[in-house]
Amino acid sequence: MLQNSSYTDLPDHAYAQIETRSASSPTLLAWNTNLARELGLDSLADTDDERARLFSGGGDTSAALALAYAGHQFGQFVPQLGDGRAALLGEVILSGGDRFDIQLKGSGRTPYSRGGDGRSALGPVIREYVVSEAMHALGVPTTRALAAVATGEKVARQSLEPGGVFTRVASSHLRVGTFEYFAARGDTETLKALADYALRRHYPDRADGAAPYLALFNEVAKRQAVLVAHWMSIGFIHGVMNTDNTSVSGETIDYGPCAFMDEFRHDKVFSSIDRFGRYAYGNQPPIAQWNLARFAETLLLLDDNKEAYEAALRDFGGSYETAYMGRMRAKLGLSTEDPDDVSLVSDWLDALQTAGADFALAHRELAERYAADESVEFGEVEECWRTRVAVEGFTRDQVRDRMHGVNPLYIPRNHRVEEAIQGAYAGDLTVFHELVAVLAKPFEEQAGRERYAEPPRPEERVTQTFCGT
Repeated sequence: MLQNSSYTDLPDHAYAQIETRSASSPTLLAWNTNLARELGLDSLADTDDERARLFSGGGDTSAALALAYAGHQFGQFVPQLGDGRAALLGEVILSGGDRFDIQLKGSGRTPYSRGGDGRSALGPVIREYVVSEAMHALGVPTTRALAAVATGEKVARQSLEPGGVFTRVASSHLRVGTFEYFAARGDTETLKALADYALRRHYPDRADGAAPYLALFNEVAKRQAVLVAHWMSIGFIHGVMNTDNTSVSGETIDYGPCAFMDEFRHDKVFSSIDRFGRYAYGNQPPIAQWNLARFAETLLLLDDNKEAYEAALRDFGGSYETAYMGRMRAKLGLSTEDPDDVSLVSDWLDALQTAGADFALAHRELAERYAADESVEFGEVEECWRTRVAVEGFTRDQVRDRMHGVNPLYIPRNHRVEEAIQGAYAGDLTVFHELVAVLAKPFEEQAGRERYAEPPRPEERVTQTFCGT
């Protein structure tokens, strides 16, 4: 069952106690039955109407919290951000000791709303539900979707839009920006308490070592390297890799203007607010390292060993490259390492970009061509790949099956997500529910659902995504 948040172990200026209220006429749009059962929350309510009331803010929220944090947004430091439209309801602790936050997004104003209404339009709720569950099915560390509710109320954005509330499940909501909040204030006492809390919660085996804060940094850096490598291997663009969206747990968090690429481009940008391409697809690894440098600066206030942190920060590049090449070798059906693989992968991606090829389908089609012993489409680079993969001794069918096991056929393509959003606005949830179901099995061919694998026609292309706040 839901318990009060252990975040209250920290000093009370690390958060604000808040209360939420139920929406005027809430309707449950989606309920993640399997996740609710895993968390032991399936017995919270017996009906969809009661779930809609609870997960629009109408439950007992006397212990709800809004968390304080700061952040570097597009490289510029903002000393106070915080949960401006989110309410942390409490935690679930599983039998093995794993702890999860349950949070409402879009439930109303908090002390950190900075003039905003604290509400969410329905579009961002649909997007986060679809994409976070798709990422989970793809094996990417991510926050999860428990519920989506339509509030029956309107919120003012570019125009009046239907409102919604999203219920998010996370290993925690600790961010690099959380550490920056206290570091910027010179509050080393709370900063130390936060670091100790993060170690106990996420890395308990590193909490009692000789240099626990350096160990904390190393663990976070390793997880970020693995996470971003996974993003890159599936063509995912986060869109707002600010430090306040960089999770200490190593999960993908805050699906705002995110997107999956259709045609491959190293410099692909979708976010409407990323005017200079800071968070373009190809920039995600160095931005992750930049964010970690900001994290290191906060921990240096507790552990003045600059050389050690600089060395650890340099190690990020190697950790990322190892994780990334492991992913890319698997995508190309390779099970062994060769020094020339880095060049092979680079040449392959350059060929995709030159051809304007669809990133997801190109890998599926490569496997099919190889299994059928058909002619190459990408010239010399594909010939080099065929020579390389043949050395490993697997049959053509085995190579195809291995590649299909890691290269998704179905991804949350932007035009399908937009179709689901527009359908929900019109009161039709058909595409939303079909899309969620299809994306739960991303590697399997699903009869009758072929259209969800297809790239967009020119008139269907979504070239920009929006934050929705």
